[in-house]
Amino acid sequence: MRNEKITPLYERLSRDDELQGESNSISNQKKMLEDFARRNGLPNPTHFTDDGVSGTRFDRPGFLAMMEEVEAGRVEAIVIKDMSRLGRDYLKVGQVMEILRQRGVRLIAINDGVDSLKGDDDFTPFRNIMNEFYARDTSRKIRSVFKSKGMSGKHLTGTVIYGYLWDEKREHWLVDEEAAEVVRRIFSLTMEGYGPYQISKLLSEAKVEIPAIHLARFHEGVNRTKPVKDPYGWGSSTIVNILKKREYLGHTINFKTRKHFKDKKSHYVDESEWTIFENAHEAIIDQETFDNVQRIRANVRRYPDGWGEAHPLTGLMYCADCGGKMYVHRVNNGKRDPQFTCSQYSKIPCGTLCGTQHRIRAEAVLTLITDMLRVIAEYSQNDRAEFIRTVQETQVTQQTADISKKRKRLAAAQKRAGELEKLICKIYEDNALGKLPDARYEALDAQYAKEQDALNAEITELEKAVTGYEQSRKSAEKFIALIDKYENFDTLTNTMLNEFVEKILVHERARKGSQDTTQEVEIYFNFVGRYIPPALQPVPLTPEEQEELRKKSANKKSIGK
Repeated sequence: MRNEKITPLYERLSRDDELQGESNSISNQKKMLEDFARRNGLPNPTHFTDDGVSGTRFDRPGFLAMMEEVEAGRVEAIVIKDMSRLGRDYLKVGQVMEILRQRGVRLIAINDGVDSLKGDDDFTPFRNIMNEFYARDTSRKIRSVFKSKGMSGKHLTGTVIYGYLWDEKREHWLVDEEAAEVVRRIFSLTMEGYGPYQISKLLSEAKVEIPAIHLARFHEGVNRTKPVKDPYGWGSSTIVNILKKREYLGHTINFKTRKHFKDKKSHYVDESEWTIFENAHEAIIDQETFDNVQRIRANVRRYPDGWGEAHPLTGLMYCADCGGKMYVHRVNNGKRDPQFTCSQYSKIPCGTLCGTQHRIRAEAVLTLITDMLRVIAEYSQNDRAEFIRTVQETQVTQQTADISKKRKRLAAAQKRAGELEKLICKIYEDNALGKLPDARYEALDAQYAKEQDALNAEITELEKAVTGYEQSRKSAEKFIALIDKYENFDTLTNTMLNEFVEKILVHERARKGSQDTTQEVEIYFNFVGRYIPPALQPVPLTPEEQEELRKKSANKKSIGK
């Protein structure tokens, strides 16, 4: 009776194996396996091949097809050149061998002298471990080469981002003006208050090619060979990705991802592990615009309201008492009258997180900002030297008190971190000498490690703040340049609002329910914080003016009775 079963001849070659020479080539493997099958009379030899696929992966097409035949019971024996052809993962190779044993499939590795028909080879498990070690070591060496290249400031990726193209030698990025103009427009629209969805809609309506289509025209991009249904189909996620890329500042950023030698997949790493090389190519976006956009994106998402628009103050308004964000409400009594209230006040039970609404009309806040900027611009023009002096003085005054607290806290945190290091060493020594039980040691070690991690994170943030303070004197110059840029503005635009204003703190009205009342609003500007020009600073009342106010107040009380 004719044997219907087959003998898979399995060949595999990875890119790393190609470096070992012609002896490992697919053609040589096939010839070796065919000769062996013929000499030993193995039935129906059939080739299953994986060319250019790593042995650490077990989703290889040829391997999977072979294992389907095994599961179907159609395999007599499997012949491979050596055990490393089957795979370079010790545990998974062991699982495959167990499956073959259970299915009664003979496994032959010619060069390693393995033949399961002759019984177990005691050295096979160790050989599999060494094969995995080889894959791990090769991966480590490749990473070392990439690390060296990446640390030199060269791009590790062969693709460019939208807005740039490779030079002739494919060594440096050059600005692609056509795409760069679109990138600038995306950042500009964000500064004007548009969200990613609105921007994507505008670009689609304007028939602007999506990045994949544009890059494909220059034979660039990872998706250049894939068919695209809509060449103008911009999506919100594309806009968000563009807005996040620091490369548009002119920086090369390496080591944003890491691959594991087994699954070969890219895994994103924490931003703190990135390596950034500044000014490596021409910038498309300046630092101030990029920072402002990140701040806008970090704020609450600006959904369009019932009137199809998002209020420009959303994300800038905060309650001065509880620190909560203020949300816009549309009072539609025949006209549009947006007002902001504290978000914490309305949370159930109402009034427990914040005692009052801190309600204020949006128009009043916009008018206040407009008036203040006009006064500052006029002050800058009329008395330039004094204007510069007051801006710098304001900045230093505000930062000195804050940075003093941070420096004290930094010193205390560093001291405690040093103490914890000594404590961890002490309990380790006590445990090793038998003075401290294992259970108690593990509990203390976990407790100290948790506190140490929290302190290290805090120290990093404090060090950044202190370093930033040392460099912040230049910020006053940026604010002054911004004032010069808009010294003769007519109306307050959304772009101006986002460039100038960092946050707005709203206090509760002095007398609720009264038309004759005041409400304090603190405006904090980017770069300098809360700056109030002399013309708008409160002037102390004279004794006569104080007496006049006292009399008016007394008269109102008597009328009320």
